[in-house]
Amino acid sequence: MRTLSISRDRTPLRLPALPLIAVLLMLGLADVAEAIDPHRAMSQYIRDRWGSERGFPGGPVYAFAQTNDGYLWIGAESGLVRFDGIHFQVVSENFGGVSVPSVHGLLSDREGNLWVRTSTPWMFVYRDGSFHKSTSAPYANFATMCRSNEGNLLASAAEQGIVTYRNGKFEMLANYKAMPRSPAYSVAQTSEGQFWVGTRDAGLFRFSSAGQPQSISRGLPDPKVNTLLPGKNGELWVGTDRGVARWNGSELTPVETGGSARRMQALAMIRDRDANLWVGTDSRGLLRINKSGTTSLNPLVPGAVTAVFEDREGSIWFGNSNGIERLRDSPFVTYSPSENLPTGGNSPVFVDGQNRMWFSPASGGLWWSKDGDSGRVTEGDLDRDLIYSITGTKDELWIGRQRGGLTSLQSQKGQSQKGRPQKGMPSARTYNQKDGLAQNSVYSVFRTRTGEVWAGTLSGGVSRLSHGKLSTYTTANGLSSNTVSAIAETAEGTIWFGTSAGLSTISKDLWRSYTTADGLPSASINCLLAGSGGELWVGTAAGLAVGGSGGFKSPNAVPAILREPILGIAEDQHGWLWVATANHVFRLQRNAFLNGSVNSESLHEYGVADGLRSVEGVKRHRSVVADSLGRIWIATSGGISVVDPARLANSSAPAIARVQSITADGRPIDVRDLVRIPGGGQRITFGYAGLSLSIPERVRFRYSLAGFDQQWSEPVSTREAVYTNLGPGKYRFRVISSNPDGVWNSGESSIAFEIEPLFWQTWWFCIAVLLSTGIAIAAIYRFRLHQLTHQLNVRFDERLAERTRIAQELHDTLLQGFLSASMQLYVATDKLADDSPAKPPLGRVQQLMAQVIEEGRNAVRGLRSPDNSALDLGQAFLRVKEELGTETQATFQVIVQGQPRPLHPMLRDEVYRIGREALVNAFRHSNAKDIEMELEYAGRQFRFLVRDNGHGIDPEILNRGRDGHWGLRGMRERAERIGGQLHVWSSFAAGTEVQLSVPGNLAFPPRPGSAPLVRFARLFSRKAPVNGDRVVKGNQE
Repeated sequence: MRTLSISRDRTPLRLPALPLIAVLLMLGLADVAEAIDPHRAMSQYIRDRWGSERGFPGGPVYAFAQTNDGYLWIGAESGLVRFDGIHFQVVSENFGGVSVPSVHGLLSDREGNLWVRTSTPWMFVYRDGSFHKSTSAPYANFATMCRSNEGNLLASAAEQGIVTYRNGKFEMLANYKAMPRSPAYSVAQTSEGQFWVGTRDAGLFRFSSAGQPQSISRGLPDPKVNTLLPGKNGELWVGTDRGVARWNGSELTPVETGGSARRMQALAMIRDRDANLWVGTDSRGLLRINKSGTTSLNPLVPGAVTAVFEDREGSIWFGNSNGIERLRDSPFVTYSPSENLPTGGNSPVFVDGQNRMWFSPASGGLWWSKDGDSGRVTEGDLDRDLIYSITGTKDELWIGRQRGGLTSLQSQKGQSQKGRPQKGMPSARTYNQKDGLAQNSVYSVFRTRTGEVWAGTLSGGVSRLSHGKLSTYTTANGLSSNTVSAIAETAEGTIWFGTSAGLSTISKDLWRSYTTADGLPSASINCLLAGSGGELWVGTAAGLAVGGSGGFKSPNAVPAILREPILGIAEDQHGWLWVATANHVFRLQRNAFLNGSVNSESLHEYGVADGLRSVEGVKRHRSVVADSLGRIWIATSGGISVVDPARLANSSAPAIARVQSITADGRPIDVRDLVRIPGGGQRITFGYAGLSLSIPERVRFRYSLAGFDQQWSEPVSTREAVYTNLGPGKYRFRVISSNPDGVWNSGESSIAFEIEPLFWQTWWFCIAVLLSTGIAIAAIYRFRLHQLTHQLNVRFDERLAERTRIAQELHDTLLQGFLSASMQLYVATDKLADDSPAKPPLGRVQQLMAQVIEEGRNAVRGLRSPDNSALDLGQAFLRVKEELGTETQATFQVIVQGQPRPLHPMLRDEVYRIGREALVNAFRHSNAKDIEMELEYAGRQFRFLVRDNGHGIDPEILNRGRDGHWGLRGMRERAERIGGQLHVWSSFAAGTEVQLSVPGNLAFPPRPGSAPLVRFARLFSRKAPVNGDRVVKGNQE
């Protein structure tokens, strides 16, 4: 962090500081928000490089720009390149019909337009996703450009003057007529509104308010002005072939850079939001100039730095002939041998009340560092021993040593201004076995709130120093093991000791031990932490546990990372635990672990991309600590790193989600116009990006396809979404993204598209299929119905023929025989005397013979058609009453509805028999006064209804029939045989109704020449058949 950055006087990279007045002026220009920390050493920035091996197209880099959509644009010899943090894309599009081989300048104006200056005489602009050739006539051959105070394009037209673009056209602002004929290499407008032009060999010119150029040569290092950079209050930085000068409003003064950078060729300059001046040079690499002085950074691949740029997240980009590089801040600041501090290896760490960091390198000795200064402590022969543990207060340190025992360092008169202990200070006091210490190898040291000091040894137990006297405790006193690796004190004053065989505690001189039986993942304890809530956190060889005197717990459902050996723990002021293991460094939400709900939102892992030089923790007491300012210090095998948790929240800019491409079965779809995708595709792929350039690998996405998905997807890191077998219709693909800190941007990117239907997916095709299917079904149904009707008619005809034959045979044989016998009997009777005793019996025989003959005639009549006329069915029913004679006195009428039509002969016979049976039952059994019969001839059906007002039928008889009688059952059976439906309604004292209905296509033969469409329409008007009788008790419905 800034107050802990190291800039040692003996660092070879440190160059002489700027003059005091320049430093003060620079500080006055600093923005409040910091992006790239000016207090860090150059080696403490995260540095990345992209060359051909990482996809960069290659060629010298001339310019950078960033548009509002988050893309980084790179102007290079190979053309215009767009970068989303992961992929490079060379813009291969023709710029208004002009092929552009290289890009020499880029500028993003306030309206979000990207201006592209190329090797051609033309200027191009990228707007709304496409490129346009600007209407710049009569101006051409733009040599350089910058952004005006209004945020518009400001450019230098060769040998013409300074022009700007506003209100859709170019305007001349200053004329070059009075200037020497030397090409303009740079142009700028200061905060006061003055225009400046730097030339190839004629020096620097300032234009007055009247538009007259004035040469500014005094103080100019070289007449070749490569770059101009305006500041505040009229300030202007001038980069030449022999150094940098600064215009303060009245004069030019050279900027003292010192060392090998004194006469560098300045090719590009920017001023970042933290007032760092970055200068790209020909052979001195990249320079950073700030209040700490001038620091250089050579490109990883040698080459002149020709372009420098600061993006929206505060990172610094620079390019040369071999690729591009980036410097960015990181959450962690690491101190290692790269910063001339011997922090690598197994080092304990401690930060005292004066913010001095104390550490011990793997080679031994005790070191300190503060505000860029550092030193080594030699008192007490500490420089000749290996340090295991460090603890203390503001003015006092306690050091556990490998061979020298326990040493106390105390300051007597304070420190110098830089925090360096004064010569001869601090004083040292060492305790060893001669003084009563348990062992001279002290692995862990802890100072209690009451001032007692506990020293845990490697194999001799633990000693307590109180009021100058040492007391030792071992396994004989109740300690779990004599190897004490960690010591802590909880809020109630209980002292805890972590050992290789369990956890021990002493309270009021009472000892108690805890092992795996008490909930610990392992009995081998590495570190302890007294939590802010009074709990004790235990880092074991098998993971993390939490608890207290009542026992410990470790949730079962935790990530594997929490089952690793825990080497160090610290708690920050925001409820997070910072943990180092053998292979990981991470922070864990305290409450999530206590509640057993650890997930990806409550556990964040850190690595090299975050500023750590290694993620391998060290096994030392107090290898992870929190200082008085709330910062967390972590010792790893790659150095000592520090992070300020307060700066982590929202430390990176929101990621901007962008839908970049659509492909259908591998074929790219143009997304600039209305997106229409041909039907029949099986696989549609959406490519998208999350524009956060700092750590793009950590950007996460959620997406949804409106018209298909019901909700957003789970967070994913992939940059493609694939959908298969989408049906025709309109859709909208939507995507949102989170930045590397996990903060989601509510702004979404979306693209609407339509999948065109295949011909068989169109509405007209579906209607045609439905109609065809309906017609086919109707035709099949009609054919089957015709087939069944024909079969039924054939059966009717066969039955009619057979009945006719039987009737003829009965008439010609049996009936004729009876008639002959009857005639002979009459002849014989007539010959008898009137008083003959044989005559009466013979008379009775004659009567019986007559009766048999009449019944035979009725039977023959029944076998034949009831009437020869097809239209006299009503008359046939009327004769039923006449046939019954005087058996009934009820009135009777037949009502015919519709035009009578002929019925199928056999069906007519069955209809007559069913109707005759219904009438006979009504006449003989109902005791009705009125009997009525309706005959209905309709297009859809034939129907008759027999109705009487008699006493009705018993419901039991109606449902089951009368024993020995088969009238109702026979009527139903006949109705079923002809495809009809018979319904009987009856109610006590209300009468009875019997109805027979037969579908028209079965009852009536086809009419000659009837229209097929009429018959087809009749199919869809038939009602579904309903079978069964309805019995109503009480009043009739």
